[in-house]
Amino acid sequence: MRLILVRHGDPNYELDCLTELGHKQAKVVAKRLMEEGIEEIYCSPQGRAQQTAKPFSELSGIDTIHTLDFMRELRFGSLENLYREGNPWLCSFGLMHKGVDLRDPSWQEFADFANNTATVDVNTVQAGVDEWLATLGYKREGLYYRCTNETDEKRTIVLFSHGGSSTALLARVFNIPFPHMCVMFGHIPHTCITSLRFDRRPDSLSMPILEYSVDARHLNTMNEGMTGSVERAQS
Repeated sequence: MRLILVRHGDPNYELDCLTELGHKQAKVVAKRLMEEGIEEIYCSPQGRAQQTAKPFSELSGIDTIHTLDFMRELRFGSLENLYREGNPWLCSFGLMHKGVDLRDPSWQEFADFANNTATVDVNTVQAGVDEWLATLGYKREGLYYRCTNETDEKRTIVLFSHGGSSTALLARVFNIPFPHMCVMFGHIPHTCITSLRFDRRPDSLSMPILEYSVDARHLNTMNEGMTGSVERAQS
């Protein structure tokens, strides 16, 4: 099975929707995704992700968009002070600059993450990921996934979500601590694509192969008048 992850387009976070630029990016990435042979669409419940998925649904003729509530974007900061501190990327890069080992499996005990809603939401995403993958025929066993499908039929699905929740997903399936994954992926462009391939041999035990990651080259196809906006989206 191939799992393709797509971040939403340029957003208006306050209204949880796409901007004019975001809608244009969604149309561009929809055309790019037509090359992938996708059979099913999954999506975060949030508006900016749903609006990014819609152009591909219309273009591909895949009418059903399956909503995965656990893939909503991560919050950060304390419950009393949401989004004012505790950004997991800033925290992760800050820890790296201090020389902290981001590979530490006890990262949730770091001061920057111990009372951070991002940590709570990472755990929610990662538990949800394992339950979801089990329904697709990949049951978590220890560090890896057992293919429980009876045939090795090819299958490709797409998941539209967010920078934070997709980073949490990748951290889980590759067994990498979340802050380390934040630093590895850095700034994630809007509508970037990441592709994973799971072993489809029945009863095989493995972790997915990363085919490619944070690919936003399709944004280069937008008209020249949008060049400045595209560069801003990738910065």
